[in-house]
Amino acid sequence: MIVDLSRTQIEDLHLASSKMTGARRRAFQAEIALKYCNGSPRLTETVFGWSRSTVETGLGEKRSGLLCVGAQSGFSGRKRWEDLHPQAFVALQELAEAHCQQDPTFTTSIAFTRLTASAALKELSKQGFFPEELPSPSVMAEVLNRSGYRLRKILKAKPQKNFQKRTQSLRTSNSKIAKSMTAQSND
Repeated sequence: MIVDLSRTQIEDLHLASSKMTGARRRAFQAEIALKYCNGSPRLTETVFGWSRSTVETGLGEKRSGLLCVGAQSGFSGRKRWEDLHPQAFVALQELAEAHCQQDPTFTTSIAFTRLTASAALKELSKQGFFPEELPSPSVMAEVLNRSGYRLRKILKAKPQKNFQKRTQSLRTSNSKIAKSMTAQSND
């Protein structure tokens, strides 16, 4: 049963579909396909301009009751250096632990390290890791930060600044003021 829809109604349905994502969008498009296009993905594509494969997936999800999950997050993006080179990462952690110190205030559990990223790269290359395995210094700094070692410069003690001596203000007591007021009133 194909129902004639006006151009504005089609545009409204198209707008509503564009505001949704994932399974909600597919479910909405499948409902519209069943209601207005007899469940035909090709006719739905022609009338509404939606992807035929998306409508087919939505109809299949509706029929089976199972949601289709994409694997985009598992196969997209670049792997972290720690995941690509686990042996080098373990050696880096041991190296950072050797140069690690606790926050002096003990307010956080963050470990500060005196080891710089370039020094860590030099030490790892001395341990026998090839330069192709090692990242750039900026990436090495990020790896250290991600693994819980914060790179901070060690601050030396700063001398106190010389402040000018404060001048004392006039001291007037309430008793002196009260005495002078009573003496004036008696005169």
